[in-house]
Amino acid sequence: MSDYEIVRGEGRTRLTLSAKNLGDDLVISIYNMNAHIGAVALGEYDHETKRASTSVITRHGHKDDAIALKAAYLVSKKTKRPSCVIAGVHVDDITEEEIQDFLSNADSLVEDFLRHWEQHQSNH
Repeated sequence: MSDYEIVRGEGRTRLTLSAKNLGDDLVISIYNMNAHIGAVALGEYDHETKRASTSVITRHGHKDDAIALKAAYLVSKKTKRPSCVIAGVHVDDITEEEIQDFLSNADSLVEDFLRHWEQHQSNH
């Protein structure tokens, strides 16, 4: 798979997902206009137990782990590959509705990425 990028949402809740291969592994960034490293999650797939697991590191005062952890789990579960998801989303004076929009947009981006990944795999 070559580098991949997709955008979802508008205005303050616009998010970008970019993905690239690092060998057989996947590195994914999910960010908004104030991109930064807020949380890093590693996803792993155990081929013996057929289960995915994740670990996350979150910077002090950041809440980006909600996006990174779920994305890394879903990506590793579906692709059966190690994944690293870097999430960095910041909006001043964020509202509860905007938080929900970000979470929804992140979920939608990950779903679209996984559809793209699956289509790419079936073409090879």
